[in-house]
Amino acid sequence: MKKTILTMIILFGCLTAMVAQNTHAVSIDFKGIKSDKGALFVALYNTEKSFLKEGYKGEVVKITNKKARVEFHDIPKGTYAVSCFHDTNDNKKMDTNFIGIPKEPIGVSNDAKGFMGPPRYKDAKFLVNKDMSLVININ
Repeated sequence: MKKTILTMIILFGCLTAMVAQNTHAVSIDFKGIKSDKGALFVALYNTEKSFLKEGYKGEVVKITNKKARVEFHDIPKGTYAVSCFHDTNDNKKMDTNFIGIPKEPIGVSNDAKGFMGPPRYKDAKFLVNKDMSLVININ
């Protein structure tokens, strides 16, 4: 009985260590922010279908000295994209004009830009297979 319990504990410990090694940290620095007013809303997406709709993880970041940084931890290996907007008027939403174009500064991973619409996932995606750092420009 003691051997069985000890074996189970060892197996559980090994599995936990293996899972922990398969997750990574993604650090993102945001550049080009024009003021410290409001906050930066950041979303990390893990599928094309959820891109710009529902983030896998999200953070609201304080802006200091016109810079911001966010760190996402325990991110499994895979393909991801990031989007953000600077909520300059601090109303907790991205303001748009009457046809849906953002009135507040935005940023997307790989500095992906939209043409006649929002940026596309295929232009914004990146592979996470190790701890990594990104820089996103806010325009």
